Amino acid sequence: MPAPLPHEHLPSVPALVVESDDIRDGETLAELHVFNDWGMSGQNQSPQLRWSGAPEGTRGYAVTCFDPDAPTGSGFWHWVLFDLPASVTELPTGAGTGPDFKGLPEGAVHARNDYGVKAYGGAAPPPGDPHRYVFTVHALGVDKLGVDSDTSPAVVGFNITANTLARGHVIAYYGV
Repeated sequence: MPAPLPHEHLPSVPALVVESDDIRDGETLAELHVFNDWGMSGQNQSPQLRWSGAPEGTRGYAVTCFDPDAPTGSGFWHWVLFDLPASVTELPTGAGTGPDFKGLPEGAVHARNDYGVKAYGGAAPPPGDPHRYVFTVHALGVDKLGVDSDTSPAVVGFNITANTLARGHVIAYYGV
């Protein structure tokens, strides 16, 4: 039985609509979004994401990517981005990567992912069954989470959950 998805253990909240020109729910990630290390030769670009349907009172957003199938006992955080302004409802391809994070809004903060970097890190599963990559957008009732980029993904996640008004996700797959 596959590991539970991260949102399956969280309090129920209204759904956001999350869409992408780069990834499709239930389909395979393109090499554009695969890691470029650990034996992988992808381009390590974060996908384009857009969202709608945030409830009244939304003051900010967070975006995460989590692999619940990683053989770690605790999954694997690929992307932890928070303190996005409420006026932002789309991120372009590559906003979470590169030397200048082109397209990332001012004030947005990356926490260190499980690769140890403050950016998006693409898929890099070990050989075997494909893994699920859960890209989630969280509508928050605060404009700032009150944590910084050195905060662990688990603590950032705790603060995201405590302030979530709505959430939505796209789940893509990748395997080697």
